[in-house]
Amino acid sequence: MVKKLLLGFLIVWTALFVFMPKEELYFSLERVLAKQGVEINEAAIEENLFGLTLKDAVVYVKGIRIATVQEISFSTLLFYTKVEATGLAVDEGLKTMMPERAESIIVTHSILHPMRLSISAEGSFGKAEGTLSVTQRTLHVDFTETKDIEAILPQLKQGEKGWYYETAF
Repeated sequence: MVKKLLLGFLIVWTALFVFMPKEELYFSLERVLAKQGVEINEAAIEENLFGLTLKDAVVYVKGIRIATVQEISFSTLLFYTKVEATGLAVDEGLKTMMPERAESIIVTHSILHPMRLSISAEGSFGKAEGTLSVTQRTLHVDFTETKDIEAILPQLKQGEKGWYYETAF
């Protein structure tokens, strides 16, 4: 009886992912972001079993071009969600305020910590790990390995473990 119940649950779970309207969920996300003044223009959208991938995306905030991203991948298992951006290049005008290139940025969310996002990044600045707290409305990023951070050094603070960036929103 338990085996049949588990098998039925597994079949329903798999069917949910296969038939989930991934593109519609993405377009809903775009509408929410548009209310905040954020627009993502993508060259192509590819659906896969557990998510979807955007190719050659350009990110605008309030009409100003912020960055181009080679690929943005969204994947979910309902209890765990991951967004990975690869090949992110910041627009020329913003290079003095933020790192100019990120090879990979990974943002994860788990139902174990529903009000916190984990962030991992690697790029021209080195490596960074951080968290975004939704309840406290704070972002904290520790730079674990630093290289070429002179452009962003005025925004960073020195801590016991090295350089970090912290802000409230």
